[in-house]
Amino acid sequence: MKIPTFRSIIAAAAMCLALIPALAHTTDYSSFYTRLPIKLKTVTAPSIPGHEVSIADFGGCSDGVTLNTEAFAKAMSHLAAKGGGRLTVPEGIWYTGPIQFESNIELHLERGALVLFSENLADYPVVASDWEGLTTHRAMSPLYAIGKHDIAITGDGTFNGNGQKWRPVKKGKMTEGQWKALLKTGCVNEKGDIWFPNERIREIYGDKEKQAAVHHGDKATVEYAHDYLRPVLLSFVRCRNVMLKDATFENSPAWNLHPLLCENLIIDNVNVRNPWFAQNGDGVDIESCTDVLVVNSRFDVGDDAICIKSGKDKDGRDRGIPCSNVLIEGCTVYHGHGGFVIGSEMSGGCKDIAVRNCVFIGTDVGLRFKSTRGRGGIVEDIYVDNIKMTDIPGDALIFDLYYGIKPGAPVPPVSEETPSFRNIYINDVTCRHAGRAALFNGLPEMPMKNVVITNSMFRADKGIELNHVDGLTLRNVTVTTPGEKITRGEGVRNVREEK
Repeated sequence: MKIPTFRSIIAAAAMCLALIPALAHTTDYSSFYTRLPIKLKTVTAPSIPGHEVSIADFGGCSDGVTLNTEAFAKAMSHLAAKGGGRLTVPEGIWYTGPIQFESNIELHLERGALVLFSENLADYPVVASDWEGLTTHRAMSPLYAIGKHDIAITGDGTFNGNGQKWRPVKKGKMTEGQWKALLKTGCVNEKGDIWFPNERIREIYGDKEKQAAVHHGDKATVEYAHDYLRPVLLSFVRCRNVMLKDATFENSPAWNLHPLLCENLIIDNVNVRNPWFAQNGDGVDIESCTDVLVVNSRFDVGDDAICIKSGKDKDGRDRGIPCSNVLIEGCTVYHGHGGFVIGSEMSGGCKDIAVRNCVFIGTDVGLRFKSTRGRGGIVEDIYVDNIKMTDIPGDALIFDLYYGIKPGAPVPPVSEETPSFRNIYINDVTCRHAGRAALFNGLPEMPMKNVVITNSMFRADKGIELNHVDGLTLRNVTVTTPGEKITRGEGVRNVREEK
């Protein structure tokens, strides 16, 4: 009988350890799914093997100057060949181009680690992508994965997208001093009210024909328009078993986090930040995903904060995949155009969504539901509970199906292009102050249907305004306002006020 050597024993033990999932991913999320008004599938953490390496093992350098794109690629390739594992990024400034994920891999940022993405726009090749619900082309996202499974980003570090190198800026969103400082670089449009990082971005921004050519995939135009095609910071497409936990994501070129067509997604205790003037600077846009949990996270951004989408117009209807089975729990939103938002790209539909125990502080709008003619899609079975708001300059609650268009146009017949919002239940909303308590602005051909608001209190400069609503219940709802508590416009039917 051959006696095993010490070295062989150690090697065998290492192999066994490599098969053990990382301890960080044994979190049980089932407790978040208790006492829900609808049955949602409980999400589960991804399975990541215990094998661990450091980016420094692959030539990575944290001096904030050395480009680490190749080091990240080598580390990802090494882990993929081993069946997966954890790639650790120690403290320091890690300057890099895009990081492309492989399956079964966790990217872990230790405290004090800053991953700073390259300010050289040429480091981001153009790829087929989606933008605002349409199939198109964009520059590759700094954090990028397509068709992967069991991937995670964890740790207390920060990802910074160097978004100011891509984004236009509107003068009206800056102080005079900020605007003067900005004008020392870049260029402006003819009116002088929009700043651009470079001339090519300014040119394409004002050229609708070139934008259309990009959408239709004209290769020469796509290459020419590269700098205009600013990416989202994180793009995970058709991925399964995904977790973002504890990290900070900030300063994105466009949207910050964009999971698209993903399944079993967890966003837990993350910080999402963009300058408040960041153009299209959304927090998280969950698009056509299923089985999603967003929990205990903080958002301070330049556009909508927590947003549900499912594609735009014909592209979204042809995809036909709704955003469904989503739970958002215990999140705080500071600046943002909307705290929780559905739309306006919702052409594939949105259903079975629960939002509860959230706080909105100073968002332009609190709960925001938006769409328009041409979208199509059905938004239904939405449950909102225990939302606290303060200092909301706009509406605490808004349903606007005239997003981007003006009332008064001829009323078209109902078709697949007609959006529909129905069966929406809102309970226990406390709004300390808003410009208006609520606006319901449905379509004449498709009014809002079966909206129930219960046990809520709104203090606002204006009350509730109703247009084209068929079926609204206000049960134990208090509106404190100097003027009319409820103003009824056109097409208002079946409104009940109950104590």
